[in-house]
Amino acid sequence: MRLLGNIVWIVFGGWMIALEYIVGGIALCMTIVGIPFGIQCFKLAILGFAPFGQEIQPGRTLSGCLSLPLNIIWILFGGFWVFITHMLWGIFFCITIIGFPFGLQHFKLAGLAFAPFGRGI
Repeated sequence: MRLLGNIVWIVFGGWMIALEYIVGGIALCMTIVGIPFGIQCFKLAILGFAPFGQEIQPGRTLSGCLSLPLNIIWILFGGFWVFITHMLWGIFFCITIIGFPFGLQHFKLAGLAFAPFGRGI
């Protein structure tokens, strides 16, 4: 079912979510200061391309004590809006029974988009 869910996800817009995160990650990695944030965009791109069957695990990265300040910077400079977007899509998809699994995946993406530092896939 994970394969089928990921195929339907990709066909109906998952590729676009992943592409947006990849483009954002490349743009952020062009600056020295933006490299840690670009890496988090690539992490979101992986989850955005095929979210079914993947879990978010806390504490799987080496960011250590920098996770909190980097998450605060992430939230202030755009992470909040990405979070809101995924929450709205999640609510929209959860209105119907057919869209419920896709809404849950958007909620998973919203959780990672709100504070990606200090978490792994």
